[in-house]
This record gives sequence, C-alpha cells and structure tokens, in this order.
Amino acid sequence: MPNVFKPRKYEDIEIVDGDSGNKVGEIRIKPSGVLWAPTGSHKWFRVDLETFAAYMEKEGTEQDK
Repeated sequence: MPNVFKPRKYEDIEIVDGDSGNKVGEIRIKPSGVLWAPTGSHKWFRVDLETFAAYMEKEGTEQDK
C-alpha cells in the first residue's frame, strides 16, 4: 500500500476580540460536530452537525463565497 496523508481529527480556531485582540474563546471543528470553549474554561460545549446546520440556516446571513 502506498503512503497516504493522514487527515486531522479536529481543527482548533482561536476567537479574539476585534478591538483588543484578547482571546475570548476557541472553536473546535470535528467531523461529528462543533465545540466551543470560553477563555479560561476547561469545559467544551458541543452541538452536532444537524443542529448546527439548522441553526445556521435559520439565524445565519447568506454570504457570497
């Protein structure tokens, strides 16, 4: 079998305040859902992809790519 690229299990993205640049939290994107952790917290809050998609379609603003 040839060598292959191993995909990441998740992607972490820091969220910072637009004015001060201070970190306000972190989002973790996983194949099964989206997680949120406020700064200083050791707890993550999770939502599955179906719930996230429904929320975005209801509350989100349509964007051009």
